[in-house]
Amino acid sequence: MSSLSRELVFLILQFLDEEKFKETVHKLEQESGFFFNMRYFEETVTNGEWDDVEKYLSGFTKVDDNRYSMKIFFEIRKQKYLEALDKRDRAKAVEILVKDLKVFSAFNEELFKEITQLLTLENFRDNEQLSKYGDTKSARGIMLAELKKLIEANPLFRDKLQFPSLKNSRLRTLINQSLNWQHQLCKNPKANPDIKTLFVDHTCGQPNGARAPSPVTNPLMGAVPKAGGFPPLSAHGPFQPAPAPLPTSLAGWMANPSPVPHPSASAGPMGLATANNAAILKRPRTPPTNNPAMDYQTADSEHVLKRPRPFGISDEVNNLPVNILPVAYTGQSHGQSSYSSDDLPKTVVMSLPQGSTVRSMDFHPVQQILLLVGTNMGDIMVWDLGSRERLAIKNFKVWELASCSIALQSSLANDYPASVNRVMWSPDGTLFGVAYSKHIVHLYSYHNGDDLRNHLEIEAHVGSVNDLAFSYPNKLCVVTCGEDRFIKVWDANTGSKQYTFEGHEAPVYSVCPHHKENIQFIFSTATDGKIKAWLYDNMGSRVDYDAPGHSSTTMAYSADGTRLFSCGTNKEGDSYIVEWNESEGAVKRTYHGLGKRSVGVVQFDTTKNRFLAAGDEFLVKFWDMDNVNLLMTTDAEGGLPASPCIRFNKEGILLAVSTNENGIKILANQEGIRLLRTMENRSFDASRVASAAVVKAPAIGTFPPANPAVGTSIGDRAAPVAAMVGMNSDNRSLVDVKPRIADESGEKSRIWKLTEINEQSQCRSLRLPDNLTAMRVSRLMYTNSGLAILALASNAVHKLWKWQRNDRNITTKATASVAPQLWQPSSGILMTNEISDTNPEDAVPCFALSKNDSYVMSASGGKVSLFNMMTFKTMTTFMPPPPAATFLAFHPQDNNIIAIGMEDSSIQIYNVRVDEVKTKLKGHQKRVTGLAFSPVLNVLVSSGADSQLCVWNTDGWEKQASKFLQISPGQAAAPLADTRVQFHHDQIHLLAVHETQIAIFEASKLECLRQWVPREASGSITHATYSCDSQSIFVSFEDGSVGVLTASTLRSRCRINPTAYLPPNPSLRVYPLVVAAHPSEPNQFALGLTDGGVCVLEPLESEGKWGTSPPLENGAGPSSTSGAAGSDQPQR
Repeated sequence: MSSLSRELVFLILQFLDEEKFKETVHKLEQESGFFFNMRYFEETVTNGEWDDVEKYLSGFTKVDDNRYSMKIFFEIRKQKYLEALDKRDRAKAVEILVKDLKVFSAFNEELFKEITQLLTLENFRDNEQLSKYGDTKSARGIMLAELKKLIEANPLFRDKLQFPSLKNSRLRTLINQSLNWQHQLCKNPKANPDIKTLFVDHTCGQPNGARAPSPVTNPLMGAVPKAGGFPPLSAHGPFQPAPAPLPTSLAGWMANPSPVPHPSASAGPMGLATANNAAILKRPRTPPTNNPAMDYQTADSEHVLKRPRPFGISDEVNNLPVNILPVAYTGQSHGQSSYSSDDLPKTVVMSLPQGSTVRSMDFHPVQQILLLVGTNMGDIMVWDLGSRERLAIKNFKVWELASCSIALQSSLANDYPASVNRVMWSPDGTLFGVAYSKHIVHLYSYHNGDDLRNHLEIEAHVGSVNDLAFSYPNKLCVVTCGEDRFIKVWDANTGSKQYTFEGHEAPVYSVCPHHKENIQFIFSTATDGKIKAWLYDNMGSRVDYDAPGHSSTTMAYSADGTRLFSCGTNKEGDSYIVEWNESEGAVKRTYHGLGKRSVGVVQFDTTKNRFLAAGDEFLVKFWDMDNVNLLMTTDAEGGLPASPCIRFNKEGILLAVSTNENGIKILANQEGIRLLRTMENRSFDASRVASAAVVKAPAIGTFPPANPAVGTSIGDRAAPVAAMVGMNSDNRSLVDVKPRIADESGEKSRIWKLTEINEQSQCRSLRLPDNLTAMRVSRLMYTNSGLAILALASNAVHKLWKWQRNDRNITTKATASVAPQLWQPSSGILMTNEISDTNPEDAVPCFALSKNDSYVMSASGGKVSLFNMMTFKTMTTFMPPPPAATFLAFHPQDNNIIAIGMEDSSIQIYNVRVDEVKTKLKGHQKRVTGLAFSPVLNVLVSSGADSQLCVWNTDGWEKQASKFLQISPGQAAAPLADTRVQFHHDQIHLLAVHETQIAIFEASKLECLRQWVPREASGSITHATYSCDSQSIFVSFEDGSVGVLTASTLRSRCRINPTAYLPPNPSLRVYPLVVAAHPSEPNQFALGLTDGGVCVLEPLESEGKWGTSPPLENGAGPSSTSGAAGSDQPQR
């Protein structure tokens, strides 16, 4: 329909409304799908006219169009079901269950079962999640508020919620103008024409000598504008984009808000619980860039993609899971039934001595047993909790005293030491920042172990630097705040100042950078209780609000970024911990249980999108985020200060708490205890075995009894170093004192032996269930959440396995202990790539997954396809061959930019938003087989079938280095052998994988640091990958074996033979073509096999890891017993 025809429909809608044709108006709204009348929708929902509600919605969306639509229909049908139960109409409830709710079982079977079980209850309010369900009227009101937010966030309703701005009776006016024009064309115009019909053009009768007025001044149709014309509904429509649009999370806080896209909403998981009014917007209707292009989230509907407009990809929220229907709570990534207080880390497992008062702590974001600590004496330390070893310590010292200001030099001259106010890791764990009480911020780079290097020294503020945090407005930055009332943003690479924010009238106490999609902002709080918010511009504060009790406050988001909390203490000692309603800038709930007269400012933390914790009254106090009452407390076996410092690790399974005795206690839940046991196993090293007789003091801390299934095999080998740590009489930590070897000659005589795994009983292995056609697995990956595995077979079909929640797997993470489900949507469709006319066996499959696991971009020799991971629908296709795409990689800072390696040896830098190739890189001689970005180095590294590596600068896309792999003359490589590249998590070192070798490079200059060559008996390398912590490399071979190398040395420590994971079948040669590492479990990997199977492998729980590293003394030269499948002697 043309745009004018569409406008005519709006004119007709206005006319029908003015003439009070109510039913006809809404029928036309629904049938045309041009305007969604929110007022009518509200009326029908409030009245419980459910059939009319769904019928009206059907003109705009269907259940399976996208996650927002699915949530809308689910909430409506759930409410209808609950009302039937409330009326004791079981027959009606069963009918709704079967007819309306059954469709959702395909997406979340557990939730459907839970809904079904409500039939067995005398009163469904006996279900804990529905215990607060009120009467029908209030329940409908709560649901309606949620539905409105979902509709406003749903891309299918974009531009349909605002009725055009029209003058009253616009259609009548146009007809009058037409009749005026017709009358002027009359040959014999009358002074007072008589209009009797609109069916034919107007003409006047015989002339009577009068002259007609020109133009007509009297309206021919008597079009009197009627009062209360068609409702403008401006409250539901998009506002005009502002020069610097705000995320909705800030808009409601503003006293005089600038125009913003629309209120907040969430397409969070469906569940039983009452809708959460504080659900946070995931997708602004008006893109902040004012670019009308669609993005991935708006590409959920096929008919949306039919619009003649380019599509684009906006920066995605990292926490949107593949399965959007876990269980109950709206806006949460987990349901209430997933957690209990048993999940909280409350068992004391160790104590660590510090020597001075702990001021700040932070766990490493990747290596979750590394703890960074800062003290009141200016000391910083890195602890390895697995070995209970203090890896590194730095005392406060100004690095460049000569370049310091006079004020800083004067401050350093006084007797007061510089205290640490905050320590924090960067998001990837390669840097950490330290804010001191004297002007200074230090940034250190961390290179594993005890390798801690000075990176940047910044004189950030006059006086104390009260807080710091990392952010990523367009590159990695450090945000600081201070006693001088400023907030400043610094380039984390160069130390140059990017922004200064001024406006607080008291010292700035804390900062909380965050982002909603690609809109970056900073909350700041001051000691006078003022909260402000800033965009990365020079337009001043966007928010001016009071913290509860005018307290010194810290703010923090839940792990998934959807819920905002703050905790603070005012000068009178009153403490407050609250959740904010971002869309309104108001306190949503205040949690009870904090002391009335707190000593110091109460510190808090969040975990698992479910729990809050605060240190108060010599206790650690815990709350469920959705319950204002205290959940539980722990005194951590005593010895805590009045307001202890606390910090969760990323998974929420460990909790660090400061103590009165200048130390730290580590609390753990059962999963945390298992993790520490696993890491304790890994820390065992034959070259550092110590005899218990060496230790003269008792251990600092010991593990309590854990799950017996964990086993005790580590005790049979030798006690780890960490278990023998004690306290000296001079109060120094023995953790950093290397233990002596009790019998050096005896230890050196021990011969290290490679761990060989030959039987299925020696490891945990699981072949994933599969009822689809078995074709060799060409590509394999875990989803970023670690909850699913995606495979691409040689027949261009994708397979997705998801782990379901049950008693044996409450986290739903991928595991070899529980079989997953081969997942398909209710439609039964498969994600299948287009295939070119050439031989499918000649195609080079490739795919890349979006950061939020919602979309996969894939190709199998034909066009590149974009699939929705929830519905399996093909959202769009592009890049028809020739040449065909052979590798895909998203730009880490801009999801609209994709690097596409091509069959013709070129690399195309493709802008999805504008559907054009930005530039074409040429440097390879054969097809491109690998691509890897490093945001730290700002480079793209490519690899090709020509065995060449190239480094491209991502700023201007110039080639800055290239190098061919060194292949020994005796090693014959296939003419089109793949070369793969992958960055170490430090983003500096690069793993290169070729069928003849594994090599580690320093990426910027392509300097080869180490090389490893397999032994001939194993056959060629088929694939290799880093473990998630980059400590190990998993290597697969043509003989079916898998080797585990220590990444830092490229020495083999374990060989897994095919008999350990494959059933015996002499007639069929099966081996892995690809290996994928779990994103958060460092010892779990998956294999994609030539027979179409996928296997997940993990070590036994009693072992906890794959073998032990060889001592350096035994690695001096090649050995016939060395190597999982090759020489254990790395080559330079």
